[in-house]
Amino acid sequence: MITAGDFRNGINFEKDGELFQVIEFQHVKPGKGAAFVRTKYRNLKTGTIKEESFNPSVKFEQASLDRRDMQYLYNDGDLYYFMDNDTYEQFPIRGDIIGDNVRFLKEGTICQVVSHQGEIFLVELPIKVELLVTVCEPAVKGDTATNATKLATVETGAEIRVPLFINQDDVIRIDTRDGQYEERVRN
Repeated sequence: MITAGDFRNGINFEKDGELFQVIEFQHVKPGKGAAFVRTKYRNLKTGTIKEESFNPSVKFEQASLDRRDMQYLYNDGDLYYFMDNDTYEQFPIRGDIIGDNVRFLKEGTICQVVSHQGEIFLVELPIKVELLVTVCEPAVKGDTATNATKLATVETGAEIRVPLFINQDDVIRIDTRDGQYEERVRN
C-alpha cells in the first residue's frame, strides 16, 4: 500500500481497478485547513490525464509493472506476434494496444512489452528506428526553398516527410515518439 503523501513522479498505483502513473504532484499545506496532495496522473491503459487532490493519508495499492524485452516476429490480421527472448514463448498482441507506432514496427525489432498481472497493455518501440526508403520521388531542380520536404514511404508502409536529398533505397533514422525524420544513415 502507498499513501498519497508518498506520491512521487513516476509512481504507479491502482485506483478503482485502473492503473495510473503520477506525472506531477504537489504537497500543499495551507495556513488554514488540512494539508492535501494536488496530483496530475495518467491512466496507463487509455492515456487520459486527470488532476485531483487527495488527503495525504488516502491509501492506494501500489501497482507493479512487468517490463520485458520482446522481439517482434510477424503480424496476422490485427494480431502482432512477439517472442520473449528468454523463454522463446510467443505472445499475440492486438494492434490497438501497440497504437500508432505500429507503422514503424519492423520484423526483428526489440520492443519493451509492459504488463500488469499477466495482461499486456503497452508496447514501447525503441525511440529511434532505422528503416529503408522504398518509394520516394526524386527532387525537382529548383525545389530548394528553405526546409523543403517531400513524402517518402518506408519499408513498413509508413509515409513520412523527408528532406529533398533523400532518395529511394536510402536508410533513414526516424524518431518513433513523433514520427519525424532524424537523419540519413547510409546510401
